Amino acid sequence: MPIALTPFPVDPSLTAVTIAYRNNRMIADEVMPRTPPLATQAFKYYRFDLGDSFRIPETGVGRTSRPNQIEFGMAEASGSTKDYGLDDPIPYDDIQQAPKGYDPRAHAVMSLSDLIALDRERRVAAKVFNAANYATGNKVTLSGSSQFSDPTSDPIGVIIDALDAMVMRANIMVIGRPAWTKLVRHPAILQAMHGTSGDKGVANIGFLKELYELEDIFVGEGYVNTARKGQTAAMARVWGKHISLLYRDRMANNNSGRATWGFTAQHGTRVAGAIEDKDIGLKGGVRVRIGESVEEVVAAPDLGYLVENAVA
Repeated sequence: MPIALTPFPVDPSLTAVTIAYRNNRMIADEVMPRTPPLATQAFKYYRFDLGDSFRIPETGVGRTSRPNQIEFGMAEASGSTKDYGLDDPIPYDDIQQAPKGYDPRAHAVMSLSDLIALDRERRVAAKVFNAANYATGNKVTLSGSSQFSDPTSDPIGVIIDALDAMVMRANIMVIGRPAWTKLVRHPAILQAMHGTSGDKGVANIGFLKELYELEDIFVGEGYVNTARKGQTAAMARVWGKHISLLYRDRMANNNSGRATWGFTAQHGTRVAGAIEDKDIGLKGGVRVRIGESVEEVVAAPDLGYLVENAVA
């Protein structure tokens, strides 16, 4: 006789905690925005042939003839979201002895939410700073005196030339903290901001957005421990020393027909719950779980430009 499998119970109160909780130092949701919740894990999306959008057809129409017919090139592709989740076992003793106003289950949800978000941050950073996700000609690797860590380099020219080379100009910049720190202290940037020959100080983000005509700039701040469990922590930046210039359309999703460099398909929303586990400690406990089902998609490689090794 087949065994009926009971799904892990979703707790609305814990789900509310994980949905509301947000680590403001994470930028993945801004860089590759989420779609509205999908009904299934499998989904279709469009990859764009931008050449069709800029090729001028014959537009003249004779007195009794039919106007020229155009069909824009969009190749349908298939994708599927993947499940990501974590558990935290909590002994009943911890719950019963918790101070007033402190809920170990809610605290576990917030801690697990941070780790789930950090893993997503790592995945998005790997997509954004992967040269394979950009069209040929939409990437440059800096070295030596051309890197922005060299005071004689030209960060204004490099980035503006990159923006001008794009078929649809980027409206956001994504930059790792190491590159950002050098960029905002670069003499050329400071001289442009002050309108003088002064080269000391730090430029503000508002000036950089205005200088490069961008809607927003997102600075990757996160750290990840790359050491194996039990070894001494080895902290590394999630976002490295690169710069990505992306065209982002918040209205775009898997079936909108709108072009954007990348988006995140999500099946449902992030969920959380707890289930009794009699094998936790002496008296048993509860196992708290949170998770989500998502997939990060690069839909239009032509709409991004990558500056690799922006700093030494």
